Amino acid sequence: MFSSLTQQRVILIALLLWALSFALFRVWKIGRGVPPQQSAVVASIESWGEPAPVPVLATPTGNPYIEIDDSCNWAYAGTCVNLRSGPGTSYPVVMQLRTNMVLKVASTTVVDGRTWYKIGFDGEVHYPERVKSDWYVAGDYARLFYDSGMLATTTQAKALNTKRIVIDRAKEMLYAYDGDTLFMEQAISVGLELTPTPTGTFSIYRKMPDSYMQGPVPGVSDQYYDLPGVPWDLYFTNEGGAIHGAYWHNNFGQPWSHGCVNLPPAAAELLYEWADLGTPVTVKD
Repeated sequence: MFSSLTQQRVILIALLLWALSFALFRVWKIGRGVPPQQSAVVASIESWGEPAPVPVLATPTGNPYIEIDDSCNWAYAGTCVNLRSGPGTSYPVVMQLRTNMVLKVASTTVVDGRTWYKIGFDGEVHYPERVKSDWYVAGDYARLFYDSGMLATTTQAKALNTKRIVIDRAKEMLYAYDGDTLFMEQAISVGLELTPTPTGTFSIYRKMPDSYMQGPVPGVSDQYYDLPGVPWDLYFTNEGGAIHGAYWHNNFGQPWSHGCVNLPPAAAELLYEWADLGTPVTVKD
């Protein structure tokens, strides 16, 4: 039988041998290029490198506008989008909006999870008494976009390129050229007999994506009309004559206007994006 002291010595020696064996085993693993498990985890984390940069979303430039889509057509056929006096369906209907109207956004508000656009105006409203309340449109029925807004120069501005527009009153046609290359050939509506589109050579001196056109216009027309949201306007006469889209009729190819040049809205938008301030406009028979 071993004495108690001898047993203690045996146990101590066994523990020392076990610790020495474990240390030698780790040294052997490291020498063979096998790192400890904890080191492997740390190395894996470090191998990720710097975090990927967060993408920066482009900030819209220009002013906010909306184009009415999926509403009734020029003849009010279909279901019309309502213009209301406040941001909610409990507010009274001010008017019904037709497809392709373009309106400036003054501010945006969200009510019960629904976006509402408050409408503002570019340029002067000649008959402000006709606007008897605030105007709001639900965002569900409008395409939001951004534009520089009204751009203007003098009526004598010179073009900086070879673009030009020709209006043929007799044929009710518009032709847009860049040099000798035809960009657009489009049936239009020029002025009626009592409000003709003037002939001559002009230039585009103002561009704006929307206009609130009202009549009568002293010296031009004594007829009453009230047309908010007239889209894609290129002004070329001192009296307010413009090439623009018309959402209120579909009679292109025959006279129909108060002196302006009416285009289908889609064609008017293309021309608006293409034409620059100073682009010459020739109106002839």
